[in-house]
Amino acid sequence: MTDDRRGRVETGLKWVRVYLRGRLVASTRRPLLVWEVPYYPTYYVPLTDIRADLDPNGITEHSPELGEAAGFDVAIAGVRAEGAALRYLDSPIAELKDAVRLDFDTFDWFEEDEPIAIHPRDPHHRVDILAGSRNVRVEVDGVTVADSSAPRILFETGLPPRYYLPRTDVRMDLLTPSDTHTGCPYKGTADYWNVHVGDTEHRDIVWGYLTPLPESQKVAGLVCFYNEKVDIYLDGELQDRPHTPFS
Repeated sequence: MTDDRRGRVETGLKWVRVYLRGRLVASTRRPLLVWEVPYYPTYYVPLTDIRADLDPNGITEHSPELGEAAGFDVAIAGVRAEGAALRYLDSPIAELKDAVRLDFDTFDWFEEDEPIAIHPRDPHHRVDILAGSRNVRVEVDGVTVADSSAPRILFETGLPPRYYLPRTDVRMDLLTPSDTHTGCPYKGTADYWNVHVGDTEHRDIVWGYLTPLPESQKVAGLVCFYNEKVDIYLDGELQDRPHTPFS
């Protein structure tokens, strides 16, 4: 993604609830989506929709876009989460002055009745997965590692097309499992592989989703190579290596 939306604030349309060990900390039908980083938003909850106690802890943080923040511990029904909340009481962004940022990893979050995976989704971010018949050939150090005419092409906002390939069309003998795993709120948890060509190991340049989230089932069990790190030939034509945050 090339644009930088840090500091952008929108009112969300989903019912958001936040729990701490089964205790309802917040319930709001007017959450704020705040872009603290350019790639995805986080939820802020209106103060009036917080159902826990917020105890000042003396911690402060500074954000160039959001201003000065004061830290709080969150306490409810005998359970305490230290340093799990922030408030930008003097923010230059008016909507944030009466809102609370709850640490995403500390709590269990729900949109409507479904848990949120990894982080809140960007309402302007789209993922489309289409079956394709174009030939996709992948080279690493001049060695063909994959050759397929049955790709699933994943189009994701702000990123180049990703070509997910059947493992039967991939030189899996050149791949070894990596210890790396990453999470995506649109696709789920990815496993990674390293590619070995000769004496050279290319780490974490292949990934796949064995059990993706329901909306991304079309890529289940397939593998994908970083366009940024390998040579991809599409119908025989070498593609440029794109520049992205994964380059």
